[in-house]
Amino acid sequence: MTKNNLTVVTGIWDLKRHDAGEGFKRPFQHYIDNFVKLLQVDINMSIYIEKQYENIVWQNRKPENTRVYIKEVEEFKTKFDFYDKIQNIRKNEKWLSQAEWLRNSTQATLEYYNPMVMSKMFMLHDQTCFNPFNTEHFIWLDGGITNTVHPGYFTHDKILNKITPFLKDFFFLSFPYIGNTEIHGFDRNGMNKYAQVDYVSYVCRGGLFGGHIDAIKKANGMYYQLLSNSLQEGYMGTEESIFTIMSHLDPELYRRFMIEDNGLIGYFAEQLKNDRVVLEIPKVTNVPLDLTNTTTALYVITFNSPEQFDTLVQSYLKQPKFITDTANYLLDNSTDPETTPRYAELCKKYNFTHIKKDNLGICGGRQFIAEHFDQSSHDFYIFLEDDMLLKEENKELCLNGFPRYCANLYDKVHRIIAKQKYDFLKFSFTEFFGDNKTQWAWYNVPQKIREQFWPEKPKLPETGLDPNAPLTKFNNIHTLDGISYIDGEVYYCNWPQLVTRQGNTKMFLETKWDHPFEQTWMSHMYQETKKGKIKGAVLLASPINHHRFAHYKAELRKEN
Repeated sequence: MTKNNLTVVTGIWDLKRHDAGEGFKRPFQHYIDNFVKLLQVDINMSIYIEKQYENIVWQNRKPENTRVYIKEVEEFKTKFDFYDKIQNIRKNEKWLSQAEWLRNSTQATLEYYNPMVMSKMFMLHDQTCFNPFNTEHFIWLDGGITNTVHPGYFTHDKILNKITPFLKDFFFLSFPYIGNTEIHGFDRNGMNKYAQVDYVSYVCRGGLFGGHIDAIKKANGMYYQLLSNSLQEGYMGTEESIFTIMSHLDPELYRRFMIEDNGLIGYFAEQLKNDRVVLEIPKVTNVPLDLTNTTTALYVITFNSPEQFDTLVQSYLKQPKFITDTANYLLDNSTDPETTPRYAELCKKYNFTHIKKDNLGICGGRQFIAEHFDQSSHDFYIFLEDDMLLKEENKELCLNGFPRYCANLYDKVHRIIAKQKYDFLKFSFTEFFGDNKTQWAWYNVPQKIREQFWPEKPKLPETGLDPNAPLTKFNNIHTLDGISYIDGEVYYCNWPQLVTRQGNTKMFLETKWDHPFEQTWMSHMYQETKKGKIKGAVLLASPINHHRFAHYKAELRKEN
């Protein structure tokens, strides 16, 4: 380990700033002059620079705490995945017309500006892999940082010797940002959507950021995905726009210090010098990232068949932690009193609390479960009907080509929902009557909503199902420990799912119906999802085995 345990990653390139629009022009010598001031700092530095300027480094630094990585400007085109998308957007009249200043900005006028600033995270991450000084902490520091931060903070006050306590996770500086319809060119409504908030009120700076080696590896993957997705949709700001979204999505990983409205990093330097840095307290989330001390309830709705319930439980016991590690509740809707003793016996055998009701119906029972869970102290719950078994270990694929078996399903669904902060996570992509690639909410929303969101498909079929019904709009595909999952406009249905405490409130308690139907919930939750209030996902797997062998008369079926 080095005496400081910190690597500073930096660099400068001649991006032809003198060719920028009015108000944004600057000679490259301005950057060289400030870069030379930064090079005086006695600390480990990994420096990216063009070959023609390498001599500047060695005129000012020693080899023992310096590594140089030659990176020519052209590489921001040839070795940057999003070069073409950026060029298309910066020339697009719709993007340019968002704000008067944007047309003359460096983002719009300079070919390599955004490819360069958007590569900072990647260069920082590369250094965690190379790790030439064997340090645990890394920060990116702009090569021209002394333009706005007095060099004495680095050379005399040695503030970088004080920064590592704030790099236990990932660290950003942020400043208030109110007003405007865009943020650095990134449409504000788009920012709100990606950040999953009603209003983005601050921006994270790109001049100084970093963290612990492990946090940087996590951040790099998230950054790449958000950059790719947003550019694909035509949204573009700078690297700061993506940093801002990241900090909103996971405030417990991306810790922040708030600087003043002018966004100048010098304020942070002064506070760090005087030991006055206090990080923003992240908003409390109902979804704990650490699952160690959490509890999960498992609810089963059953009707007139103890054998059906017994078979269900046995199928879940073949997977670890289901039944054995959950708090179990059986909602017994049976109308046949002769089944009660057997249900009671099975509940005692499998450690279930037996809740006997007089046929609340499937959806009435589902509502009861939501309200029962709300009064409990559990963090999550799993909802099952008694014919929703788990497939035994196999190599089968469902009709959509996804695996029918997933090992360690319990742990994986919990880690997914905690990591992504979903409100609910469905266990099965392929269901009995259809699958999640079709947007089934289309059939059930009010006509005005159908016309609003599907103007190209506003009419339902006169009878039956439409073979060309709208498809579900998905956002992101993720993978965790060998299982993939996808989020977006995932529709609700009564198939097995893991639900969070906050999700339960938003899905079933904030709005209630006297006589709920599955179709009503599907419609309501789709509309709430479109508003950004509910966030759902579904596994790209189909481990649920729908198997009802104990049939009952159709007239006995109740919804509520």
